[in-house]
Amino acid sequence: MEKRLWQQIFQYILAALIAVGLYWVTYMLILKETPPENKDALLIVLGVMAAGFTSVIQYFFGSSKGSADKNDIIHKG
Repeated sequence: MEKRLWQQIFQYILAALIAVGLYWVTYMLILKETPPENKDALLIVLGVMAAGFTSVIQYFFGSSKGSADKNDIIHKG
C-alpha cells in the first residue's frame, strides 16, 4: 500500500513539474528578452514540454486514470 502511495505522489509531482516547466518556458519566450542564439533551444524545449503536458492531460483526464482506478478497486476488493 505504501509503495502505491509513493507512486501516486511521484505522479502528481512529476505532472506539476511538467506543467510549471511548460509555463516557465512559455514565459521566457513571450515576456523575457532571450538572446537569438538561445531562441531555437527554447523553442525545442517548449515543444518537448508541450508534448509532455499533453501526455499528463491524457493520463489524468483520459481512460488511463479510469483504468488505474478500476485496477485499484479490483485489488482492494
